[in-house]
Amino acid sequence: MYTPEEQKQLFERSKSFLDTKNPVRSLPVEEQVAHLRKLINYHEWRYYVKNDPVISDFEYDQLFKYLEALEGEHPDLITPDSPTQRVSDDLIEDFSKVAHLTPMLSLGNSYDADDLKEFDEQIKRLLNMDMEEDIEYVVEPKFDGGSIALVYENDALLRGATRGNGEKGDEITANTRVIRSVPLKAGFSRKGVHKVELRGEVLIHKDRFKEINKQRAAEDLPLFANARNTATGGLRMKDPKEVAQRGLEAFLYTLGYAVDKEGNDLIQQFETHAESIAFLGELGFKVPKDGDELKVCKNISEVVDFCLKWEERREAYPYEIDGMVVKVNNRVLQERVGYTSHHPRWAIAYKFKAKQATTKLLSVEYQVGKIGSITPVAKVAPTQLAGVTISSISLHNEDFITEKDLRLGDSVLIERAGDVIPYIVKAMDELRDGSEQPLEFPRQCPINDTEEAVDLVRVEGEAAWRCPTCVCGAQDLQRMIFHVSKPAMNIDGLGKSLVERFYELGWVRTMADLYRLDYDKIATLEGFGEKSAANLKKAINKAKQSPIYRLLHSLSIHHLGQKVSKLLAAEIEHVLDLREWELEDYTNIKDVGPKVAENVMLYFKNERNIDILKEMEALGVNMQQTEADRPLVADESAPLFGKTILFTGSLQQMSRKEAQSKAEAAGAKNISAVSSKLNILVVGEKAGSKLKKARELGTVEILTEAEFLDLLAS
Repeated sequence: MYTPEEQKQLFERSKSFLDTKNPVRSLPVEEQVAHLRKLINYHEWRYYVKNDPVISDFEYDQLFKYLEALEGEHPDLITPDSPTQRVSDDLIEDFSKVAHLTPMLSLGNSYDADDLKEFDEQIKRLLNMDMEEDIEYVVEPKFDGGSIALVYENDALLRGATRGNGEKGDEITANTRVIRSVPLKAGFSRKGVHKVELRGEVLIHKDRFKEINKQRAAEDLPLFANARNTATGGLRMKDPKEVAQRGLEAFLYTLGYAVDKEGNDLIQQFETHAESIAFLGELGFKVPKDGDELKVCKNISEVVDFCLKWEERREAYPYEIDGMVVKVNNRVLQERVGYTSHHPRWAIAYKFKAKQATTKLLSVEYQVGKIGSITPVAKVAPTQLAGVTISSISLHNEDFITEKDLRLGDSVLIERAGDVIPYIVKAMDELRDGSEQPLEFPRQCPINDTEEAVDLVRVEGEAAWRCPTCVCGAQDLQRMIFHVSKPAMNIDGLGKSLVERFYELGWVRTMADLYRLDYDKIATLEGFGEKSAANLKKAINKAKQSPIYRLLHSLSIHHLGQKVSKLLAAEIEHVLDLREWELEDYTNIKDVGPKVAENVMLYFKNERNIDILKEMEALGVNMQQTEADRPLVADESAPLFGKTILFTGSLQQMSRKEAQSKAEAAGAKNISAVSSKLNILVVGEKAGSKLKKARELGTVEILTEAEFLDLLAS
């Protein structure tokens, strides 16, 4: 898409615009806007398509904000293809149906080498070829996400749509525009093409999916079951801003329709499928990489080998795939082989071994979370799936049960998303014999074991039913388990099973009890001893000195995650200062919304909570703001401002944590892995694979510990 010389020029021009005193900012506004759009499009291509950025996120944001400012001052210069116009402020009221320019057909399936060889023989029969002749095929991943069709006219993105029934789909243009790997403008006209329709798959990177679920867990929200549903659900959200937050990506795998201004078909100017995919890659679309993800095979034997190779590396691939797609490469041969009403005869899917199985739904048990959320858990007949025996599966909430129409005694289809999370795909209602019993979600707390019944509540707009008061202690136990966990107070050696054990012994009932344990008694427990008890005491005493943002996060206040905990900790001298705060005191802080503000305010108006906090303070738990709670302030003159940094090996002059704190104070952002996003790697003694990988990348600045300290002092 860009020659090396063009990329060099774009990089240098970016640096010019980032320099507020550079003469480039004195150019006529129209020229500045045109340059900035080109620069931002280039950097989005580097980041979202090539996964290889050449400027920091901060620098990209500065360019974007400058363009926004210019367009704000000169709204007459705003065009639909400007990068600032990706996200619409309008909510989608309803999805209208639109017809695809050509039908989006399904694929026939194959499951082993024999099926592929039979497919090859069928193609040869349809073409009247000798069975010993070779046919050239192209093989690419079968992405497991949500199918989309993109229409471009006069080089501009005109429309995005879901697959629907293959003939018509839902129009989702506003949501498509926020997918940053989808160009708003592409140069089809250089091939004489006026209107095109592309086919692709919308996915979520596996790491991004984990991040989303980690955030949802921190906010005590139901976890998404798998990346595929998260991607397809994202496509149909009614607020494009929320769609943008999911970080969807789009791989394009077919150029399905291409005409000039007179309507003449131009598809055949691309002699092969591989050639058309390469063309899309040149235009800036995210496509399977030639030779790695996509391979042109000279015969079916090479196809089989490539498919088997990919089945082995499937789990290491950063996106969910459930097979490979095999296509006759030559377009003329494709047309000669033709289509059925269901699928093209010249293509077939090679499906990887299934990660699904059927089992029996025997019963449902209920669990309570730290904020009282009641989660139903299906108990199923033990079933082997992807190497693991499955006997329990989360049913998430009442809506999930209703949507799946689950009944006790049902035969159910289950799968393991990413070979990790078991999930019920559907009930096999065709196998029902009438003995199955509907599942009724309880309206009173099923966990409560006291004589006092507690009615469950469900907040409007939320899926979870909650027990509003903990009279039996079950929620207190879950809060204690979270309190000691790594994201919260991080008490080493005090995990879930040990908290449960202490609870069963009657030693702990509230968080305060965790700080007055009798270590002599603990030393007498089976599996313990004096040394183990002493180590636990040391870990708990260390946790007492934690910064207050950790304490705030550990309290299990609904929606209060680590980020907002840090924002609050930076504003108070003492945790109990929050007793005096009102709603507006919270919402005046940037990024603190009304829901979390109300929840925190109510928590600190509750006298039982205050009494527990006072007990904890009396037992030595820190309630005062620490240095770690104060926001680090670094301006643009800071030596590492806007840089990403990583430390590896054994540092001699400071601890890893001290080094990271120094880097943050100097304006850097600490990251955890070597990637194209890393700017600086600081190496200590016995640096290993991270140093090797950084050298291979060739874009990472490598510093010794002494050079790092010299840089901070400069």
